[in-house]
Amino acid sequence: MFLQPVFAVNNGNDALKVAQNASQVLDTKSPVATFEGGLRYKAGTYDVIVLNGSYREMGRQYGALMKDELQSVYKIITNSTGKQGYTIQQLREMGHESCAYQPERMRAIYAGMADTSGLTKEDAEALYYGAVFYIMLPNATKASCSFLAAWGNYTPDGTLVASRNWDLPDLVSIFDPYYVLVIYNPTDGSNSVATLGPAGMRPETLMNSAGLFIADDNGIGSGGSLEYDNRPDLISQFFQFMLDYSTLKQLDAGLMSTRPNIAWIVNVAGLENAYSYEETVYDLKRREGTDIIAATNHFIDPTWHLGGAPDANSATRYTNLLNLSRQNKGNIDAVTMMKIREVLMQDGGATFSHYEMDGLNYSTNHQVVFVPKTRTLWMKIIGQDWQEVDLKHLYS
Repeated sequence: MFLQPVFAVNNGNDALKVAQNASQVLDTKSPVATFEGGLRYKAGTYDVIVLNGSYREMGRQYGALMKDELQSVYKIITNSTGKQGYTIQQLREMGHESCAYQPERMRAIYAGMADTSGLTKEDAEALYYGAVFYIMLPNATKASCSFLAAWGNYTPDGTLVASRNWDLPDLVSIFDPYYVLVIYNPTDGSNSVATLGPAGMRPETLMNSAGLFIADDNGIGSGGSLEYDNRPDLISQFFQFMLDYSTLKQLDAGLMSTRPNIAWIVNVAGLENAYSYEETVYDLKRREGTDIIAATNHFIDPTWHLGGAPDANSATRYTNLLNLSRQNKGNIDAVTMMKIREVLMQDGGATFSHYEMDGLNYSTNHQVVFVPKTRTLWMKIIGQDWQEVDLKHLYS
């Protein structure tokens, strides 16, 4: 399935609209709202907010600029958990306990949100883990995400191109209208950080002004379900990593010296390389690639000596990503990466569209293609077109 450099391919549903044709340029001269140094923009159909200042100030800006969305998402969560017999106070307590090991900078953001959003600080903490509470109650489900990065001989000029799919049950699509690209520009000397996710929720796709990228895949299928309550949530530490680290070597050191609270697959990329970390609560292994690396939801490193075959769904998506990459070797720029990401699993790709699995329908809620060298992001929310955003002009 060779994907021509310029095309409109049918992915089984609608023809893919290539980013440079489908997206509308973000007009940084015309914000749709401002508050205390924070700005809200529209990039096509997507909301983008740019926050500037201390962490408390950025929280205040976030709370004011996204007040309606934050309250709507919070209402969805509380209605859902309420039907399962949980009171709002219990939800707040669960959120507070989950945030117990987070750094003070994140706590300051919650406090700022509480100043301006109409929610309390405890509400903001519960909202941060809202998708987790919404999915896990009453029945646990498995997330199925994927990562693909190409560079060197796989790209036209050697430039690294990274991508990810964030896949969850269709029931999570209730949050799709509330997605926001958030740019944090702190004034304490830390890196600027971009996050993508529903308003107020824990972001699992992050990029920083130094050109680093980090995202996660569920690793429980290989790493086991053992969980440590006395360790920080590894995904919430992504924000700290992006603030503090400017090179892939630094990020690697941070991840290699951190033990997760539960099994994860963590995928990172920088200017010239990309890694995938297969992590259990007791050990982790870094996987490297030669100009290409992919990850889905099972461990690949043979030194784990894992018993049993990987989940067929995960193995298929992993093989499909490698096959598409090899078929397009030498031509994988950002546009071709988007085309690879549009191919459905049943058509030889890794993307879901209402795909039945374990009694639930799954879809790829959001997709990202990122070029660290230029700090250029392409994002896609299910049901919408790809949207290009030049992050370097939003970072301060």
